[in-house]
Amino acid sequence: MHTGSPPARTPLAVLALVAAVAALLLGGAGPASAHSGLTGSDPADGSVLASAPPHVTLTFTETVGLSEDSVRVLSPDNERVNPRPAQHADGKANTGRVQLADGLAQGTYTVAWRVVSADGHPISGAFVFSVGKPSETAAEVPDTAAGDTAAGRLHGVFRHVAYSGLALLVGAAAFVLVCLPGAGALRPVRRLLAAGWAGLAVSTAALLLLRGPYETGGPLTAAFDPAVLGRTVTGKAGGALVVRLLLLGAAAVLLRRAARRAAAPDGREEEWSPGRRVRWAAAGLAAGLALTWAAAEHAAAGIQVPLAVAASVLHLLAMGVWLGGLVTLAAVLGSRGAGGPSVPASAVGRFSALASAAVAVLAATGLYQSWRQVGSWEALTTTSFGRTLLVKTAAVILMLWAASFSRRLAGRVLAAVGTAGTTGADAGAEPVREPALAGAGKAAAGPAHGPGAAAAGVEADPPAPGGADGQRRHLRRTVAAEAALGVLVLTVTTVLTGTQPGRAAVKSAEAAAARGPQVRVVTVPFDTGTAAGHRGTVQITLSPGRVGENSVEAVVFTEDGGLAAVPEIRLNLTQTELDIGPVDAKLTDRKGYWAAYDLRLPVPGEWTAAVTVRTGDIDQATVRAPVPVTGRPK
Repeated sequence: MHTGSPPARTPLAVLALVAAVAALLLGGAGPASAHSGLTGSDPADGSVLASAPPHVTLTFTETVGLSEDSVRVLSPDNERVNPRPAQHADGKANTGRVQLADGLAQGTYTVAWRVVSADGHPISGAFVFSVGKPSETAAEVPDTAAGDTAAGRLHGVFRHVAYSGLALLVGAAAFVLVCLPGAGALRPVRRLLAAGWAGLAVSTAALLLLRGPYETGGPLTAAFDPAVLGRTVTGKAGGALVVRLLLLGAAAVLLRRAARRAAAPDGREEEWSPGRRVRWAAAGLAAGLALTWAAAEHAAAGIQVPLAVAASVLHLLAMGVWLGGLVTLAAVLGSRGAGGPSVPASAVGRFSALASAAVAVLAATGLYQSWRQVGSWEALTTTSFGRTLLVKTAAVILMLWAASFSRRLAGRVLAAVGTAGTTGADAGAEPVREPALAGAGKAAAGPAHGPGAAAAGVEADPPAPGGADGQRRHLRRTVAAEAALGVLVLTVTTVLTGTQPGRAAVKSAEAAAARGPQVRVVTVPFDTGTAAGHRGTVQITLSPGRVGENSVEAVVFTEDGGLAAVPEIRLNLTQTELDIGPVDAKLTDRKGYWAAYDLRLPVPGEWTAAVTVRTGDIDQATVRAPVPVTGRPK
């Protein structure tokens, strides 16, 4: 095969390049949602405690990773009051717990947390609890999303580059190894292989450096902190990136040897037919590279993890074979010589079969991943993941629609140049070992079927008036359009990997709705009505405020907001609609507040709390207030 001179840049090619760059830059600008979610905390959000708790515990829907600053407890004066970093509570990987300093003063404390979910994305949030009574607080908590930092935005951009590099490297290698071994000698194809490898290698190294500040929300300078990098490489996501770099090193050795084999001793380039060992080695490296994604992202969390990881690997490889192979085919079609594009019809048929298999694998694994990650039809329109998946589906349909035009145009090219090629051969032109696209006759129009220009020999439509040259130009343009749509598909796929799956989003929402408010705080003023003028407020805190066992604490405040010690507090609860009660809470004196930790409420609904506060030997007041009680979580 001859390489020929490079084709002139067409406006469509330039537009596709601009669209690709814009998609990469804009697609990585948004913050990444994550898989896990907070399901509860102790103390609960908004609770008012009579005394300071010994620790703060957070519980999540799934396993989370912790760092030194994963949980920070800040005083009303914005001073950190947890001297040691968070640990998993009782060995449970879905929890985080920090010990608190002794002697915490009264006031409102802020708990700011940031953890890494099982799929590798950071999540963050904050809540408050009060000791004694609520107060103003100066605690500063970031109000941006976990991934919306400089490191997070750069991390998103390089994730796009990594996916693009994988698709280009896998697709170009598959085209050379399966469809057209001689294409490895073409300069555009060698450039594609080098660009794919370099893009994946550079982006992987950048992701490894950015991983630390991305997880912790730290500054960009932390990317070069040896301590931060050391923690990164020992984590699951960082370890996967290290393995990816090692596999890329092995791929570089294989590519270099193949390049040497493809070069003749005198410096000329000649066709090289890779052996079985080379094909198996390349397939193993490609599968290993795909596994570094599957083992550290959405497939590694949730249900059916082993099957999901395998499906994710196949999905990534099929994506690379189809999209990267399509770009490679476009490059080969653009490699022009005196006789036109030197693309053997047999290579077109092979890519047709390969692309068809890739699309079938994409469809099967895509359906499974959609079911696993979306979970319901409703989640397709009510969650960010579902809506993004619909966009990806529409883009794939557009790409297949463009592919149908490429298939018909390829058939017309073959028909248009068939007569010319036969005439050239009859006139004594130098024969070729197999028919090329520039001079293939009817024998090229075999029964191959498949998406994209791969199905060039499917439908040999009657020759068009524009002739072979015009049809080839149209074919290159449609293939370029397919490649541009492929960039869109790749961009949406990358966004999907950084978005909370629909099933997880629904699960988190249901968990939040089921648990409802984690405490019920009722504050009621009272007045004994005596000459002594005992007035104040009594605060009742019911936790968790749902059917079953609850804890209840009662605190009395004076008119000026100070704590008041009283000789007795009684609490009775009544469910008037169902005629249940009164239920005596049996409060006991806890040296400054009154409490009971075994109050059982049998039914949900609105209960009436009757609180009797005795301030002296005969001075007392009884006040009432509604207390809503929720049902048990499902």
